[in-house]
Amino acid sequence: MEAPAERIVVGVDGSDGARLALTWAMGEAARRRAAVEVLTAFPIDVYWMDPYLLDQRWIDTVRADTEARARALVDEVRRTPEVLAQPAADDVDVAVLSCAGSAAAHLVARADGADLLVVGSRGRGGVRSAVAGSVALHCAAHAPCAVVVVHPDAVPVAEPPRVVVGVDDSDHARRALAAAVTEAARLGARVDAVLAYQAPNYWSDLYAITMPPGGETEDAALRRGRGIVAEVLGDEGAAAVHVVAVEGHPARVLMRQAEGARLLVLGSRSRNQLEGVILGSVALHAVMHAPCPVLVVHPPGSGRSPAPQQAAAAPATG
Repeated sequence: MEAPAERIVVGVDGSDGARLALTWAMGEAARRRAAVEVLTAFPIDVYWMDPYLLDQRWIDTVRADTEARARALVDEVRRTPEVLAQPAADDVDVAVLSCAGSAAAHLVARADGADLLVVGSRGRGGVRSAVAGSVALHCAAHAPCAVVVVHPDAVPVAEPPRVVVGVDDSDHARRALAAAVTEAARLGARVDAVLAYQAPNYWSDLYAITMPPGGETEDAALRRGRGIVAEVLGDEGAAAVHVVAVEGHPARVLMRQAEGARLLVLGSRSRNQLEGVILGSVALHAVMHAPCPVLVVHPPGSGRSPAPQQAAAAPATG
């Protein structure tokens, strides 16, 4: 019996960020031989304030127009060089859904059982900071599957292609490392496993005598990083990974290392908590500011998806 195809959900809203997200999702679907669900939403709050707009026929007209615009975007993206470069691009099965209500809530609901949820870093609202309600932040924090937030390339993609992953001693970082290796194989890319460390702070030499200093040396951090990689991948798998130890705060280190990368991969501590909107969270900072697409890997089976305000329309294939 043939295994069911993988499913990728992607949100679109007519913005440049959504176009980038759809392009990335279509290319990834071709590489994975996956099906794509394209979801777009239209607001409903205004309809409850105007009896004319509350008419179901008017809502149906808006829904149909929104769906038609999404289909036109799909047709346009199918013809882009980035998608046509994939050998199986013509075989990607695409379904389009037009939903009334919150795009973020619908995307999280549709992602239940999906293999990947893809969103742009900037929608039509132009979120520029850690604002609660941002679609990218909401999806990265609450989706029941891995999430890719697609950013415009801040710098040209470097060759040979690289996938950068943040590593440390945590379980979520180990999951991210395994996911990075899988994605790198699809992309034909090298894996750079980056461990950020803090060097010992010697204000006085007496500290070394009276108490052990905090932090670690670069050599010690590099050994620790290589040990983590070997533990997760085995010696043979670890041999193909380039381990880097860089002094500094993890968020700043990873942003620098991700410049020119095809993908930055990070683990999330839990599906329902990306450390909320606390500034300084590495995953939060990457979702908002990374110079390349970011894959946020969630732990399996951690929590449930919040339901959208309105039921999604049945998908229409195209």
